Amino acid sequence: MNTRPGSYTGYSVGCAVVWAVILGVVAARDKEKFRTILPVFGGWWMGWTSATIARYGYPPPKSRPPWARDRRS
Repeated sequence: MNTRPGSYTGYSVGCAVVWAVILGVVAARDKEKFRTILPVFGGWWMGWTSATIARYGYPPPKSRPPWARDRRS
């Protein structure tokens, strides 16, 4: 697992920590706001999940070595 700050894993862990703090603070202070922010969190979670599936299902193409590249372009 690559947890460098610039990696997708690092981004995901950072987002999970921030959402945990936000949800914890809002739940402790105001139950009505918590019920309002929970669908926002659910929407973010669905977007993150679909992006993660897309990243693993369709990774970017591998770079070819310089001698194997098409030099016509």
